[in-house]
Amino acid sequence: MSGHSKFANIKHKKEKNDAAKGKVFTIIGREIAVAVKEGGPDPANNSRLRDVIAKAKANNMPNDTIERGIKKAAGDASSVNYESVTYEGYGPSGTAIIVRALTDNKNRTAANVRNAFTKGGGNVGTQGCVSYMFDEKGQILIAKEDCDMDADDLMMLALDAGAEDFNEEEDSFEILTSPDDFTAVREALEKESIVMADAQVTMLPQTYVTLSSEDDINNINKTLSLLDDDDDVQEVYHNWEEE
Repeated sequence: MSGHSKFANIKHKKEKNDAAKGKVFTIIGREIAVAVKEGGPDPANNSRLRDVIAKAKANNMPNDTIERGIKKAAGDASSVNYESVTYEGYGPSGTAIIVRALTDNKNRTAANVRNAFTKGGGNVGTQGCVSYMFDEKGQILIAKEDCDMDADDLMMLALDAGAEDFNEEEDSFEILTSPDDFTAVREALEKESIVMADAQVTMLPQTYVTLSSEDDINNINKTLSLLDDDDDVQEVYHNWEEE
């Protein structure tokens, strides 16, 4: 695992996202639309929607914006249908990158993703070419500065709710779950008013790659930046260990 603080990485990501809230809200808005279409507009009966609402609140999305998104998705049968697509490929020096997107135009998204890889000196591969290097896990990060609960009590709460693993770092706690148990664990923490810095089902690299060449670092940053700017792209996972 990375020796670097996961919480610091999340904080860095969130700060970057704060500068581009429109992009973040677009991403979450699409996730709300898909969750409502799949499981209905009532969060009590739709665990995926509950998870998206929790993510929206963690990103400071206003409640009325969330409600509008749910109502729009529930009431507009002719609204845009988003398809979920995943791309896998290689960045510089064999770094592994997975891109998840929600799109209403697969040709546009595929062209944009391919362009992002190419401009960074990488290439899109076939399905499965790098995903075997990652594990799909529910990951919950809690900043120590936001948590009054004793570490042992927090660990027992998480494990009793179904968590697989609990790790303590210098500035945070990390809770890992199977994708199926993620919602139950997140909700158990929520009931105890535990503030979560980040909570999502993600792809965790089994091993990390460091890049020493300045060209490689510039190239992977170029790819990640282009993907980040694309409204269709929801999540990007990679095994590059940033210095």
